[in-house]
Amino acid sequence: MTTKARARIYVSGVVQGVFFRTRTAVMAYRLNVRGWVRNLSDGRVEAVFEGEKGDVDEMLEFCRRGPAGSVVKGARITWEDYKGEFTEFTIEH
Repeated sequence: MTTKARARIYVSGVVQGVFFRTRTAVMAYRLNVRGWVRNLSDGRVEAVFEGEKGDVDEMLEFCRRGPAGSVVKGARITWEDYKGEFTEFTIEH
């Protein structure tokens, strides 16, 4: 049996201007995770992931580390009720 999950993450540090959103989208595509990622005006990145629990966990772990060039100082994660509302993963502007 597979378990669906949904999580929201706020990532702080040097996470803008370092291809964080692009690399997150590539990873989400590879893992078949749906949702979105966006920059916030305060310098953080916010993302929502939906998919198989193990894949969502892998996305969260990726965001905690960050792609090359980023410096993650903090990550705040909230688990939410799975909604199945996304058909793809997008970079929001």
